[in-house]
Amino acid sequence: MSDKKSFKDPQLAINRVYTRAGDAGKTRLVGGQKVPKSSMRIETYGTVDELNSFVGAVRVSLEEYASDPEFQALSETLLRVQHELFNLGSILATLPEDVGEYMPRVTERDIKALEESIDHHNESLPALRSFVLPGGTRANAELHQCRTICRRAERHAVALQEHESVDELAIAYLNRLSDAFFVWSRWVTVKAAKDEVLWQPNQASSARE
Repeated sequence: MSDKKSFKDPQLAINRVYTRAGDAGKTRLVGGQKVPKSSMRIETYGTVDELNSFVGAVRVSLEEYASDPEFQALSETLLRVQHELFNLGSILATLPEDVGEYMPRVTERDIKALEESIDHHNESLPALRSFVLPGGTRANAELHQCRTICRRAERHAVALQEHESVDELAIAYLNRLSDAFFVWSRWVTVKAAKDEVLWQPNQASSARE
């Protein structure tokens, strides 16, 4: 599908919170197939949904810097990522034979936008002298949470691909997104004029006399 085409808008009317349909441990895919909630496909797009929630938390934390246009630009990028994650979840919740031409999904353009954001934010970062630990700012810690959840989603997608067809762009997108979370986590700390927390092996209890 060409990136120039628009996706089909959702046609939903959600007026009930519970349906009791999943009380027996089953759920339905977009195509109507009933599958166990423990299936790898459900685990994969469920993890993408979990990631989306954590991205939302980061955006709330960035409100602390609402007066800074660069932080606001990052927040807008993260909002775009949230929409892309919903698109990704949509395609993962659909068996390949049920995927329509205009169904929401992640695209090469989405991956390219992530790469451009990575390059842009990485330009102002100092070279790393060690591995970094999560912390320094709340947004940094939350972006590291996003990074690790994203890595888990990628692992699940790869595991699913071993048994079923998975859009290759879905896995590529998750891989690039985890890189972006790492760069963004460093950037928010440096931009906030806080020190990065670097790994120091000799700070472990076992290294002390």
